[in-house]
Amino acid sequence: MTNFVEPAVHLLAWTRFDAAKAFNLTGWTVDDDTDPTGGQALAEFAGRSCFQSWKKPRPETSTNAGYLANILRQNHESVVEHATATFYVTGVSRSLLTELTRHRHLSLSVVSQRYVDESDARMVRPPAADSNALIGGLLDDVDSAANIAYVGIVTRLTEQGMNRKQAREAARAVLPNMTETRFVVTGNLRAWRDVLRRRWHVAADAEIRRFAGLILAELRELAPNVFQDFPAEPFGTGE
Repeated sequence: MTNFVEPAVHLLAWTRFDAAKAFNLTGWTVDDDTDPTGGQALAEFAGRSCFQSWKKPRPETSTNAGYLANILRQNHESVVEHATATFYVTGVSRSLLTELTRHRHLSLSVVSQRYVDESDARMVRPPAADSNALIGGLLDDVDSAANIAYVGIVTRLTEQGMNRKQAREAARAVLPNMTETRFVVTGNLRAWRDVLRRRWHVAADAEIRRFAGLILAELRELAPNVFQDFPAEPFGTGE
């Protein structure tokens, strides 16, 4: 099954915060234990701006971690909308993409099957097939048959005078849901929290749950205080 590919998420962009300007405007200083120029600091600044509470009088909310923990407990997640994270995602299926588009607050730029030649497209093996040779063999057969049909349709239609875009547009009809797609996706941190609440769950589709785990790992490195309440393993029940 050499044509199968593993998923990957690559951080491309992340909100930057001007801590020096914030200090000049308000006298507020960023907690030294957090990224002073990142989205976590911006989320705290936004929250404190609502009440002009720059002095940090309460020890339990004097750090960025404590302040954001209190915000999350109260479900005041609007302040984390100010920060965004952008990823380039590879090795996921068109099926996963269909699921992800249900999260309306994400912005997606997806590879076009009309313009891009899919004759050498890679496939994404569903997690249920990871340790099942029989299912893997059947998926190989589907991949091979789809490739033959795709190339045949493109070849025949271009011979008949269609341009490549028109031919590929028609031929993509035979590509299976497991065909790899690649995309750039941006979400504010509240939108990513919504994705994780719904997809980092034992009842979620297995592939998108695996994707959610990769995203969570990246976001924990980037903004651990914003995602401090998510467990290391998928939560919930299977129902």
